[in-house]
Amino acid sequence: MYIVQVHVKDKEKHIDPFISATLENADNSLMEDGFIRFDVLQDIEEPQKFLLSEVYLDKQAPLEHKKTRHYKKWKTTVAEMMVEPRFSVKYRNIYPDKLEK
Repeated sequence: MYIVQVHVKDKEKHIDPFISATLENADNSLMEDGFIRFDVLQDIEEPQKFLLSEVYLDKQAPLEHKKTRHYKKWKTTVAEMMVEPRFSVKYRNIYPDKLEK
């Protein structure tokens, strides 16, 4: 598995529209063959901060994800909502070492 953690900080007035756009992207992303899980997390103490946790089958899947219409729509929609550019950190999975059935 290949995991991408995307860190986002939004302008406070854009929290609800960001959540809406992100949930639409997450729902569509989960229909992709290489997508395993998409968690949308919001910081409790600083609600304008989000962590998008994306779990893919392999390293190629996020590259394919970025070609989709729903990802491109999300990227364009939320670009002006952010205080600063988003950034991501990539991880490899250690445990569990198998996909749950």
